Amino acid sequence: MNIRLFLMSPWHKWRMRKAKQTALLSPGSDADPVRADWNESLKEPTAFYLRCHRFFHRGLPPQLRVHREYFSQNRRGFGEDAFHVMWFVLFREFHPRQFLEIGVYRGQTISLAAMLSELNRRPCEVHGISPFSNAGDSVSKYRAAVDYREDTLRNFAHFRLPAPQLLKAYSTDPAASELIRSQPWDMIYIDGNHDYEIVQRDWELCAAMVRPGGLIIMDDAGLNTGYRPPLFATAGHPGPSRLAQEIDAARFPEILQVGHNRVFQRTS
Repeated sequence: MNIRLFLMSPWHKWRMRKAKQTALLSPGSDADPVRADWNESLKEPTAFYLRCHRFFHRGLPPQLRVHREYFSQNRRGFGEDAFHVMWFVLFREFHPRQFLEIGVYRGQTISLAAMLSELNRRPCEVHGISPFSNAGDSVSKYRAAVDYREDTLRNFAHFRLPAPQLLKAYSTDPAASELIRSQPWDMIYIDGNHDYEIVQRDWELCAAMVRPGGLIIMDDAGLNTGYRPPLFATAGHPGPSRLAQEIDAARFPEILQVGHNRVFQRTS
């Protein structure tokens, strides 16, 4: 996500808060988005996103809402409330033992992965690849004067979670490629550089190494879908959205969409 979302005027931030309240009070289901309902996310992605938004506030376990609130403060993280619901249902359904995130920022997603594994009482080895710097891309800029790696570890310690395994590297570096190729993965989240050429390379490498039945989640990939984001959300960026259109649906069918996050499952 682009850090510009944290730099909006007070007026725009007020409008976003009002839009969230309106979405929460609008007609529609707030039921737990169980696996049997995931196909609805592909048919009616906007309605399903709003369902996840409502479930976040009305049904998600309190410790997960606390986690989201913590990362929403002081520019610790990006994302949207509904994404915590997405990770909640994915971990409940698939119980990954090997989880990898490309593009860690300050650790919101990988710490959530660790928290969900503890909540489900299922062991999970959590890995992250990131430059841990303010290096951006064509659509993203990040704060300087932040030690991103140490900050990530502090955020894990804040929630008393076991420290993740972190690699300080760009995803295009040999060390990152070596780590990705080191083992089959159950679940990979591609949330690094948003430029198409880099996203394409990340996808090709990860697609080869996620195990059959495993998942790849693409961030910022909803531009070319039927999803129409509310004011407080975004549909993504051109690079990941273009890549998502090119994915072989026979080998990686899409099984879930929550906003601009899209989930693909390897069949073979």
